[in-house]
Amino acid sequence: MSNSEFDAAMLGQFTGTEHYYRISPSTVITDGCKYLADEAGAYWLMDAIASYLPQFTGREEFISAKLNVTRGSAELALDNGNGKVLDRQHIPFTDFPLPAITLYACWSGDFWFLLLPSEY
Repeated sequence: MSNSEFDAAMLGQFTGTEHYYRISPSTVITDGCKYLADEAGAYWLMDAIASYLPQFTGREEFISAKLNVTRGSAELALDNGNGKVLDRQHIPFTDFPLPAITLYACWSGDFWFLLLPSEY
């Protein structure tokens, strides 16, 4: 599926997960995030978020990762869920098919879960 065919409404069908998929030594993604990565070509987004998470292990248990796309570039901001920005990254080019998306990262004690808000 190309990004132009990506159906964002399908993301709402994910309200839990049956499987976890390891994308880094300390991060797993849910069925919903895997669907997003596969269908929207967004493994780069999963990797970008996962690359920041180890620095928060032991300091944060919940992180909200927000991607905002404007004219082919994007800003990725990670906050503590209460608006306190923990880190951010400018992405100079993206063809991500949505104007914005939020993903959650939750620390399990062993690894980070990356999930859609509807899976929380």
